[in-house]
Amino acid sequence: MGLLDAVFGRRKPVGPNLDSLFAVPSAAITVQAALDFTPTGRAAVAFRAPEGRAFAEIEADVRALLDADAGPPVDIAEDRFGYDWVVLATDPVDVVTAVTDAHAVNVSLVEAGFGPQLLCSLVSFRGPDDQQLALVYLFKAGTFYPFAPTQGSDEQRNNVLELQVRDLLEGELPMEKNLGRWFAVWNAPGL
Repeated sequence: MGLLDAVFGRRKPVGPNLDSLFAVPSAAITVQAALDFTPTGRAAVAFRAPEGRAFAEIEADVRALLDADAGPPVDIAEDRFGYDWVVLATDPVDVVTAVTDAHAVNVSLVEAGFGPQLLCSLVSFRGPDDQQLALVYLFKAGTFYPFAPTQGSDEQRNNVLELQVRDLLEGELPMEKNLGRWFAVWNAPGL
């Protein structure tokens, strides 16, 4: 950080700490006990897929790594914004395995030099009246935020639920303080 950054109050971005993903299973217990939301056993990692052979090879390596434990196959889907999602599902539902697999995907992409293409990871939950909830990890900021799309409506969010979850998990996860960074992941694969 330079002198001008100190004078103008700018701070160096925190950056990712992928190991903070391992706090999600504990946070899932808190969310389930307090709000009756249960993990779905699904997680997903979003990234902008670069073209080329190197990325195709790392994608094959990630599939092989995650399929090695005879678990359900890894699905890769593209959203309407052009991001690719590695979708991970466990059967029976196991949030620890889903988080571990999401961590492995993130680490594999970072180690292969594709860290700048990573956008976010999410772990999904279902609540009363089939309400969706996701804990979203912002890769570049190293923070989490809740995303709760309103059931049966066109791209509206349950802001009250999102703020409840933020307040509930404040001490367990590094929560994103800037609400402007809580971007919507409408119809995200894995949600």
